[in-house]
Amino acid sequence: MDYMLRAAEIPTTLITAKQFPDYSGKVPAATKDMMITALSRMSRVSNAFRYVDYEVNLVTQDTVQNLTTILLNNNQMQLQRPALYISGGVSFVDQNVFTNTQSFGTAANRLNTGYNHNRSATLLGLEMHLGDFRTRTFLPGLDSANEVVFGGGSEGLDVAGTIGIYGVKFTLGHDYTQGTGGALRTLVDLAAVELVGKWARVPYWQCLMLEQTNPNFLRQMRDWYDQSGPTGQLRLIENSLFSQGYLASSDRGLAVNDPRMRGALARFQSDSGIIVSGVLDFPTYERALRNFVKLNEDGALERIGWSTSGPVDLLAMSPAPSEGLQSVRPWMIDMQIENPQPAGERPAFTEGEQVFLSATLSRASYLYCYFSDAAGNVMRLLPNAISTNALVSADQAIRIPDWMAANPGFILDAGKPGVEAVICVATAQDPASRLPPEMQLPALSNMRGVQGIQGVQQSFSAALGKADFVTQVLQWNVIAKKPTPPAPAQAAK
Repeated sequence: MDYMLRAAEIPTTLITAKQFPDYSGKVPAATKDMMITALSRMSRVSNAFRYVDYEVNLVTQDTVQNLTTILLNNNQMQLQRPALYISGGVSFVDQNVFTNTQSFGTAANRLNTGYNHNRSATLLGLEMHLGDFRTRTFLPGLDSANEVVFGGGSEGLDVAGTIGIYGVKFTLGHDYTQGTGGALRTLVDLAAVELVGKWARVPYWQCLMLEQTNPNFLRQMRDWYDQSGPTGQLRLIENSLFSQGYLASSDRGLAVNDPRMRGALARFQSDSGIIVSGVLDFPTYERALRNFVKLNEDGALERIGWSTSGPVDLLAMSPAPSEGLQSVRPWMIDMQIENPQPAGERPAFTEGEQVFLSATLSRASYLYCYFSDAAGNVMRLLPNAISTNALVSADQAIRIPDWMAANPGFILDAGKPGVEAVICVATAQDPASRLPPEMQLPALSNMRGVQGIQGVQQSFSAALGKADFVTQVLQWNVIAKKPTPPAPAQAAK
């Protein structure tokens, strides 16, 4: 859902939530916090939502609430009004909707046995609604009503007998219960995907049809992994790494133990959150190819863009770019303004207002970003003294500036009235040594001899050639700040 919202270019939206009550008293869980976690997880790359955290609890005032109240009363803090809010609650908990009991026993002169097996199921329902905060009205059709079944059971064996005048009895039992917390989290995640998908008008059902960690998915991927053999595995992985920018076009046909291949595998493993070994193993294979598998109309897994005729064709695959994984991702930069904004066109910035941007690369590349003010003066934003590494992984949202860092390195404020812009350049090789001297100044310094966005593009074209880099430009208007009206004069006493 996070990448789906990113692709749909959903603007950053402020959202909050009410408490989710459970009138049955049988599900003691932090439902609201589960919803906050779900919204946060689907905003890591897209930055689609920012949760407005303002909770007033008159019974237990914590430090944050006390400080918020003090600062608001002294006009030292301003809360932005959310655009949306989520309301809902646990609608019902029906226990023992299903019960199955089986038991039998035997009896003899000196030996008695008994066996019992019990199973029961509980039905949990969760209702959620999405509302317009400004009017406190629920949006028609933006609701979610789902149920989940979870259960428990027991199994026991009794053996009793007599030895002479003494009696002996053995009892073995096994009880299990599926917790309500896990069931509720599943419902909350499902409701979050459904509500957000309906609101953003994206095909959210695709996020619910195929779970990449589903055992059936992993089992099918393992079969394909074993069938393709070492050569087929290497060529498929090579095409996937090439499509994501971890390998250059000149690196086609590398051996699996080639240092460049091992380095590309290690970078991909690091970015994917799996064990970094530089070795082509099944976890790396599964992670690299999971985006090239989908469900067909019959609900079965099928491969996208690579041979489906069996292991013979996979083993015979040549390293030509047109074979194997056919869908090579286009090399591009996705830049967005991350300031909270209403739906539609974002209004102009006011002088002194902070500007927050982000850039995401479709392939691993070296990223350089430059700012041009209304007069055409240019300075480099990235890399800088704080963010020195220019190599950026694919699908990693780079914040400009990094508002999540304790020391972001710089703050981007709207300047004088006019048109300001930021251009980001992605290159396959680090261009630092090939750029002209006027562009090798330290970051955040005005570059004399480089005029505006066009000057940056011309400098990169002259240094690298048009085919060795891609760019994207993001512009915004700056309007003059309205003068503050003078305070009314006090009447003379």
